[in-house]
Formats: sequence, structure tokens, C-alpha cells
Amino acid sequence: MKHTSLEHFSFFCLLGIVGLAAGGPALAQDRIYRCGNEYINNIRDAESRGCKLVEGGNITVVQGTKPHGASPSPSQAAVRVAAAGQKVDGTEQRARDSDSRAILESELAKAKARQAQLQSEYNNGEPDKRGDEARNYQKYTDRVAELKASISRNDSDIAGIQREIARLPAVK
Repeated sequence: MKHTSLEHFSFFCLLGIVGLAAGGPALAQDRIYRCGNEYINNIRDAESRGCKLVEGGNITVVQGTKPHGASPSPSQAAVRVAAAGQKVDGTEQRARDSDSRAILESELAKAKARQAQLQSEYNNGEPDKRGDEARNYQKYTDRVAELKASISRNDSDIAGIQREIARLPAVK
């Protein structure tokens, strides 16, 4: 079946009319006015408040959340003061250092316990084979390599924690 140019022309005209009909509501948007940081589409309110008409482009406004309290909590205020570079008194600094030392020593104890567990499982490079590794030697080799890497990472973690503890002032 051969199509004539008239049939093509009428098809494209029909397609254009359908496209305009579908796009019509999108083109007939209300006018948007900006009143400071607020956007409205009520003409009377906009005129009474002296708002400006927004032209050229679509606008999407997402409402934000408002803070719960007007004044910051005391802990937030203390963080802001410290962040601003102002000095804190000696007793507060000693308390902070003591807290830091306690946290780091706790982390060091966990890291050393983990290191002992890894060393025990590693068994000087010959860990016990698991059930699924008896037939698949590659799984065993991969686990040995992963254990060795874990021991190395954990050793680095321990050294880093010890350096951080050494940077803290001595306990008086």
C-alpha cells in the first residue's frame, strides 16, 4: 500500500493538533508573584502586598522545616564557642582531655582484643580449615589473605590510637 503526500500531511496536522490540545493546560498556568521569600498566585494579595510578577520559567517551591527552639541548647553554644577559636578555662579543658583519654583507651582495649582474636585465628599463617574449604583450596587461601590484611589494618589502628593518646597532655 502506497501513501500519498496528502495522507502524510493530514497525519502530521492531526498529530500537531493533538499535541497542542494536550499541552494547552500546561501553558495556561496562573501568574506567579514573588513577595520577598514567598511565592503566591493570588492577584489581589499580590497587588495589595506590592509583589513582583515572576516571568520566564517554572518555579518549584519546597517548604522547609522550622527550628524547634529560637535559642540554641547550652551544648550547641559551647561547641560554637570552641569552634570560634576562643579559649576555654583550664578545668573544662582538663575534663575534655580526660574524656578523650578514656574514649581512646577504651578503643585501644577493643582493638587489642580484636588483634588477639585475629592472631589466634590466623595461627601463624596456617588457620584451621573450615568445612567448605576442604574441597575448595582457593577459599582457604582467600580467607588466609583476608586474615593477614585484617591483622595489618588492626595493627595500624592500634598504632594510630596510641599516637593520639601520646598527643594528649599527661594526667596530673
